[in-house]
Amino acid sequence: MSHIFYEESGQFKAAQIIQKNDATYQADTQHGKRVKIKANNVFFEFDGSMDDFMQTAQNESADMDTELLWECVGEDEFTFQAAAQEYFGGSPSKIQQAATLIALYAAPMYFHKKSKGTFKAAPEDVLKQALAAIERKAQQEAQMQTWADALVSGSLPDEIATELPQILHAPDKQSLAYKAFHKAADALKMSAYELAKHTGGITSVPQYLLQRFEIKYFPRGTGFPQIDVPALPENLPVANVQAFSIDDLSTTEVDDALSVQDLGGGVKRVGIHIAAPALGIQAAGAMEDIVLQRLSTVYFPANKITMLPENWVAAFSLDEGKTMPAFSIYFDVDADFQLSEPESRIELVPIATNLRIQNIEPFFNSDTGTGSADNPQFPHHAECLYLLELAQALQKQRDRLPDPTLPKKYDYGIDFDENNKVIITRRERGSPIDTLVSEMMILANTSWAKLLHEQELGGLFRVQPSGRVRMSTHSEPHIGMNVAHYGWFTSPLRRACDYINQKQLQAALNRSEPRFGKNDSDLFVAMNNFDTTYNAYRAFQEQMESYWAMVWLQQENVREINAVLLKDDLVRLEGVPLVARATGIPMEIAPKTVIKLSITEVNSEQQFMALKYKNVVPSAMPVMVDEVDEP
Repeated sequence: MSHIFYEESGQFKAAQIIQKNDATYQADTQHGKRVKIKANNVFFEFDGSMDDFMQTAQNESADMDTELLWECVGEDEFTFQAAAQEYFGGSPSKIQQAATLIALYAAPMYFHKKSKGTFKAAPEDVLKQALAAIERKAQQEAQMQTWADALVSGSLPDEIATELPQILHAPDKQSLAYKAFHKAADALKMSAYELAKHTGGITSVPQYLLQRFEIKYFPRGTGFPQIDVPALPENLPVANVQAFSIDDLSTTEVDDALSVQDLGGGVKRVGIHIAAPALGIQAAGAMEDIVLQRLSTVYFPANKITMLPENWVAAFSLDEGKTMPAFSIYFDVDADFQLSEPESRIELVPIATNLRIQNIEPFFNSDTGTGSADNPQFPHHAECLYLLELAQALQKQRDRLPDPTLPKKYDYGIDFDENNKVIITRRERGSPIDTLVSEMMILANTSWAKLLHEQELGGLFRVQPSGRVRMSTHSEPHIGMNVAHYGWFTSPLRRACDYINQKQLQAALNRSEPRFGKNDSDLFVAMNNFDTTYNAYRAFQEQMESYWAMVWLQQENVREINAVLLKDDLVRLEGVPLVARATGIPMEIAPKTVIKLSITEVNSEQQFMALKYKNVVPSAMPVMVDEVDEP
């Protein structure tokens, strides 16, 4: 019974001949399937058992010495029959020919196929390179397996530890370390984060999130190069004021301070003083490059990554007891709280006191009152009372007085006690301190934005002619604040936007060449970069706060919580800085409604929580959740 030995898709097969013509064979395969085989794919015909033939040929091929075969065939092209003759000697059998053909195909580095059944031995130098590559690959596979085994056992090889941040957050998927890490993760059926924690490379979710953030936004690290602060102008006038700032206890970048002078006749002069890094940062210099790369200070619970290095913050922060360079704006305010035209100066300002909110709030709040100037409870208490009255008058002039019938709104923060227990801090939005500070900053920001607009200088403005607030390089109204001009000027130590505007303001006051022309493409680039990056930094802060909020809910074993319905199933929880989704909310419940939710599950490790609707809170009024721009 005749059979054929042939190749199909790189595999060698045998089949029983049923019918044969010049171009094709009709044949039955070893598995009994009737097939048509092109004659060009057939190497030869043979007699006997197909199964025995194939098994014997494969066994014979496995026993062949590839290096000896390579030496036998010489340097010229050869056929498989000739190779079999050289290797086996005499007239090789059909099985030996088949074995040789299988061996030639199995060693493509040794034998280069030229045509059907014809080959050429690889040159010696090429073969050595190929074999060296195989050896390297084998060594790499062995190393990768060693690392993977160590990871599975819970240890972290030094080579993996060095690359772990990149493996987790910006992987080179061709690296051996990455492949070993994911081989171990697959073996343990763990996520990359879980394996990193299993091996001690990551200790917590916050560390993981911070590492991911820094890899993306600070790939060269969060440290600063050493850049000395230049000497500041010595000929600046000294302001005849005793200024004071109001900040959180944790604030190290004191950007702004206030002053009040009594001019008599019911008129007071109010000063707003802003730290002046623009005086020391040179245009297109090394420090400006850093500002335009970092774009903002990054805040997250109990920590921050500053925009400026420590020595530059110290050089310009409006710290207590120092006389500091500042951009000041003054208003003379009459007894009816009508303001004169502003007067802006670059000057040295004596900073008498850094008030801290936590220290003064017990004596200056909406619950127990703001006290009396006749019985001051802290330095500058009388000035704060006056500035609060002025702030409320300014709100009225902007038609932005808060509605006293609406429930109070709060901003929440995360802190930790000495035992690392999570503490949720709460600050009333629109409290006396918040109103005082924010209105003074709005006053400075609107006035200086107007100044840049009138002098036709470019800047980074906050505009809202309609819809949502956005950035722009030219001034437009801000309907949310009900002002004609608005920009950020008052936080130049922590926001690049404010620094850029201060640099423009410096040119306006000194009547010098501005840092950016009105249609300067660099200004548009800076605007887009700042807007994108600032929003990303805020999103990171919110993500970190959400994690710690979940930890607090677990810590306090909270089972029910009120929330404001934002839209659909999205809710903002009360008492914690956390937005999440809830199930079971009836479709007829309107947004801004306060509802009660059951907390059925909280897993801070997986950043997951399950909330279920219970009922509308009967006594609660709809809560305003409109967009609020920063001062």
